[in-house]
Amino acid sequence: MQLWEERARNEVTASIHQDSLVLQDSLPQYLGQLGDELSTKIDRTPARINADKVNSDRIGKQHGRERAGYADYSMSQLIFEYHILRQVIFQVLEEEAPLEVRDRDIIIDSIEQAVNDAATQFSQTLRDIQELFMVTLTHDLRNPINVMKMGTHLILRRFERGDTHFDISVRMLNAIERLDSMIQNLLDASRLRAGQKLKLTFEACDLEQLVYEVVEDLNFAYVDRFVVVSEGAIMTECSRKDLQRVIENIATNAVKYGAADTPITLTLHQTATEICLKIHNEGLPIPPDAQSILFQQFRRTTEAEEQTGWGLGLFLAKNLTEAHRGTIEVESTEGQGTSFIIKLPVVQREAI
Repeated sequence: MQLWEERARNEVTASIHQDSLVLQDSLPQYLGQLGDELSTKIDRTPARINADKVNSDRIGKQHGRERAGYADYSMSQLIFEYHILRQVIFQVLEEEAPLEVRDRDIIIDSIEQAVNDAATQFSQTLRDIQELFMVTLTHDLRNPINVMKMGTHLILRRFERGDTHFDISVRMLNAIERLDSMIQNLLDASRLRAGQKLKLTFEACDLEQLVYEVVEDLNFAYVDRFVVVSEGAIMTECSRKDLQRVIENIATNAVKYGAADTPITLTLHQTATEICLKIHNEGLPIPPDAQSILFQQFRRTTEAEEQTGWGLGLFLAKNLTEAHRGTIEVESTEGQGTSFIIKLPVVQREAI
């Protein structure tokens, strides 16, 4: 361990700031385990082999968990530590006599398994730390945002539409709403990555009315660019605020990436089996290879890299739509523009 530590301090940058015990952490336990595997005196019964495997997994994961807690350590440095350990083990053992093939194979297999266990746990622990940080940060941001939102609403009451101060206040409120939406997107994405389901409250809903309400707000912000085409009232059961988020996310995407100063059309209709909402914008098509990553979290097309946002809007739109037992797909071709199509099942409501 002394020889390994000397090399680690010289070759692994992150190790410089750790004292001896912290740097070695679980590695002495690993060497003890490896010694048992190499022993010719221990009866290697199936039960013993299985117990050693469980203990080895535990030690490797412990090492990965400890390294993830240090800000300086990266995955590559964690793996490099094990490469150094393997070299040192061979160096020390072969000072006495050349190792047999059996012994070399046991050491190599053991190191590879330890690296795999440690790296897997390192990644998991790092994700957990990042998730905790994100949830804490977004939660703490909500209070000041709510204060700004209430203050801006109060300012709006003092002016009338057309007044310069009114227009500025509206822009401020839109910016605050956008920030609030981004924070909510982060919170929801964190829950989804943690394997939790989004909690939706369903109620009777007129989808046509909901679409018109969303479009009214959007037209206020984007100067009457949105047009609704509908056959009439469509009643269903849904989570209004979450379905509203789906429509807003896709509609604002159409503003960002569609052709400027062209109408964005929301077409709503119902068949015997499904409700369909198509949001269409003019402009350059989305390349087929980019379409395959549109609904992945934190993934953005090349065209979207200069736009603001987390890259979560479409990811959450897809998950919220699926929470309504629906689907969302994209059609985008040269000369035809881009359409995002939301399909929801028809809810058979019982007669009162």
